[in-house]
Amino acid sequence: MRDLDDLRAAVAREDVIARVVITSTRGSTPRAAGAAMLVWPGGQSGTIGGGRLEHAAAGAARALLAEGAHARVLRQALGPALGQCCGGAVVLVIERFDDHRVEEAAEALTHSGVWARRIEPGADRAPRMPWQGADAAISWSEGWLIERLPPRYPVVIHGAGHVGRALADMLAPLPDLAVTLADSRPEMLSHLPASITASDHPLRALGDAQDSAAHIIVTHDHALDLELCHRLLQRPFAGAGLIGSATKWARFRQRLAALGHSDAQISRISCPIGDPNLGKHPQAIALGVAAALLKEPGIRAADRRRTA
Repeated sequence: MRDLDDLRAAVAREDVIARVVITSTRGSTPRAAGAAMLVWPGGQSGTIGGGRLEHAAAGAARALLAEGAHARVLRQALGPALGQCCGGAVVLVIERFDDHRVEEAAEALTHSGVWARRIEPGADRAPRMPWQGADAAISWSEGWLIERLPPRYPVVIHGAGHVGRALADMLAPLPDLAVTLADSRPEMLSHLPASITASDHPLRALGDAQDSAAHIIVTHDHALDLELCHRLLQRPFAGAGLIGSATKWARFRQRLAALGHSDAQISRISCPIGDPNLGKHPQAIALGVAAALLKEPGIRAADRRRTA
């Protein structure tokens, strides 16, 4: 369950909202199990995909709110009856959330990492769920919906200038990523999305990062870039990229070698970053970096676990 913070914010703003979540899928579907959206009388956020599917689900969610019902299950084939040709099918659970319900979810997820609740009449106790690996995010069985908080892949962006901020904004909505944006200039860290963690000390952010983190170095200071690379090569990390030209990287390689790092170590840092075919606009560079990052094995594995 990735959207607890969004739930809190929506309920604080609207008092009562409906959450629509895909609990299981069969065949070809626009989104995988675990995808969710929030709906209220005057709007919605998030997406379960599918065009007509989402439109119908939003209507059902608003009807649930109008009726004052607690929950509803929709089993929907994505075929001619819905005006779609995906060929698959989904089970959707629609739940009503107010302050009490949000805190119930938060308490369960905080204490045990799992929130189980009965949606349809059935067994008195939640069944033992055959989780699809330790990080599976959602399971639906015998009328019970069980969700957990699987770990997120940490990404630390050092530098909140044009490229760093564009990249952070691009990655922030992705549920499998935990994004930290670090910059020594506090004014560069204002008005960040709630899902981004801010740090006013790039070197400290590097030191505090998990060993599984990916690091993107895009600061405004070449000396700081070099120090970050030097310290990064002294500790475990999953991946690293440095913004700069081929000339900058040749000089950095020389300096890092002089600091005692082997060619094999230095080669773990990618530079230049981005896709030159996309151009040099900050958003274009960020787009290329984001695409490369999402191909990292750790992120692909997390996505497969979440959507299995």
